[in-house]
Amino acid sequence: MNKNMKKRLARIIISTVLLIIAVIIDVENEWLKITFYLLSYLIVGYDVLLRAGRNIIRGKVFDENFLMSLATIGAMFIREYAEGLAVMLLYQIGELFQSYSVNKSRKSIADLMDIRPDYANVKRNQQVIQVNPDEVKVGDIIVIKPGERIPLDGVVVEGISYIDTSALTGESVPREVGQGQEILSGCINVNGLITAEVTREYEESTVSKILDLTENASNKKSQSEQFITRFARYYTPIVVILALLLAIIPPLLIEGASFGDWTYRALSFLVVSCPCALVISIPLTFFSGIGGASKKGILVKGSNYFEVLARTEIMAFDKTGTLTKGVFEVQEVNPIGMLKKSSIASGLEENNIDKKREFSEELLELTAYVESFSNHPISLSIRKAYGRDINQNQVSEVEEIAGQGIEAVVSGKKVLVGNGKLMRLKKIAYYEGELLGTVVHVAVDGDYYGYILIADELKLDAVGAIKEIKASNIKETVMLTGDNKTVGKMVADRLGLDKVYTELLPADKVAKLEELISQTSQKGKLAYVGDGINDAPVLARADVGIAMGGLGSDAAIEAADVVIMTDEPSKIPEAIRISKKIIGIANQNIAFAIGVKTIILILSALGITNLWMAIFGDVGVTIIAVINSFRALKIKGNIKKSYV
Repeated sequence: MNKNMKKRLARIIISTVLLIIAVIIDVENEWLKITFYLLSYLIVGYDVLLRAGRNIIRGKVFDENFLMSLATIGAMFIREYAEGLAVMLLYQIGELFQSYSVNKSRKSIADLMDIRPDYANVKRNQQVIQVNPDEVKVGDIIVIKPGERIPLDGVVVEGISYIDTSALTGESVPREVGQGQEILSGCINVNGLITAEVTREYEESTVSKILDLTENASNKKSQSEQFITRFARYYTPIVVILALLLAIIPPLLIEGASFGDWTYRALSFLVVSCPCALVISIPLTFFSGIGGASKKGILVKGSNYFEVLARTEIMAFDKTGTLTKGVFEVQEVNPIGMLKKSSIASGLEENNIDKKREFSEELLELTAYVESFSNHPISLSIRKAYGRDINQNQVSEVEEIAGQGIEAVVSGKKVLVGNGKLMRLKKIAYYEGELLGTVVHVAVDGDYYGYILIADELKLDAVGAIKEIKASNIKETVMLTGDNKTVGKMVADRLGLDKVYTELLPADKVAKLEELISQTSQKGKLAYVGDGINDAPVLARADVGIAMGGLGSDAAIEAADVVIMTDEPSKIPEAIRISKKIIGIANQNIAFAIGVKTIILILSALGITNLWMAIFGDVGVTIIAVINSFRALKIKGNIKKSYV
């Protein structure tokens, strides 16, 4: 409980004691009882009265402070001291309860936000010094001791340790890292001493981006929140006017009606009409939902995206790094063109095996040199298979042809490395047989040298995730990939996807996405899931873009509306389920608050109820709605992973 909440609680207790004294005291001097009532009222309600006064001066008259002040002062005026004071007391209790709930929600996000590193141990001049993470540059060497939080993104250059990634991904099982592996800022080094080379400055680091995403998430309001804001703007002045008419007109028109009786009814009408339950509970529901999702490694950039996810009809996926691991390994190096050029038959004799090995090594070396300027998973796998140092000075005139490959000059030879589209573009005959994997063709000085076959694996939970997504009433699942038709169809069949579109350039993906969006219903939405730089335009164009944030590109994370920090496809159906739960809670609060208030408003106008029922219609409904909103913070996962 924070300082302000403690002060509010103390005022409530003191005011309650004074109210009890005023009720039970038996004195002839009535002014003494009134003094206790007024003292109790001022202690518990002075802040409400001050806010109402300030808002009136600023021209913002009709809010809950004005309603509470008008209703309670009116009750005092007609000598209903105890009831008027009870209205203010219970209103403050409701506010205390709401503050507690908001603080719990904020604490949930604060726990996630407690990943901001305080310092970094940097190696400089053979010494390790402690500096602010903002002062560390790319290429600096940092030391992370056991128990310390990783301050910046980097690659391990020395040491082995287990890393606790739960703050970023929600996963409780530590991950082992060693030399050459990437580590992300915000994680905790569990047991070993590791040294790493910084790959991103603090402003561009994972921890900085997550902090920014989550802190700004509440700025993008949902339609429900926007509705409540507009509703309160017009609703409050209307009920004040109605209450005023209720107090004045009936006594003038109805014979025997007293102003005191109808003023009492009008005050009850005012109390119950306060829109606190809606104004407080709806934003709190979405705020709690953002906190609850964050704890599970699902970062939602705005509460409006919960609504979009809940209404998604079509879900489209990238393949590599999204549904597959994106960890490519070279399966085959086939110098088929070199063999033909040297007049060696495909069915090699035993004494020609050495020649094939020599050609294979040359083919792999040339390809590795061309790919040495790229960080694409395919490029990394080729360089890993080559396994030797690369002198980039031997490579010049490097040109990347989007969606097709790379052209470069290596030691005076013009080398083309890419897919079948590149070979056709350059009018080079190439091997067109069906191969299960990604095929990288290589041509040198216009002659076809051969191909390298690279295979990727499905993510362990991909099959189960697609099943769960389909069970979430998603009408159609689609894969959009730049890979060839054979590989794309094979992956789509194994996953059980409805449609697959292959050999797509980034612009083709956007065009195909536009086509898919046109197929949704009037209220239906389309979601796209991706992780690469080439996915950024599609993520931005989709109704809701979902990025794999653990190893995804910065561009994809920036363009996306939802970020899955664990890189697990199984988090996608969980995000859909959370979204539907949150929308359900918000709708429950709206229906409950408006329904109960409408009934009590009618009863108050008819004189059937009293101020105590009006108090329940305001404070009671608010407390119940807030408790219901709080459920959004404690959504339990029931997604079962299906492994392949």
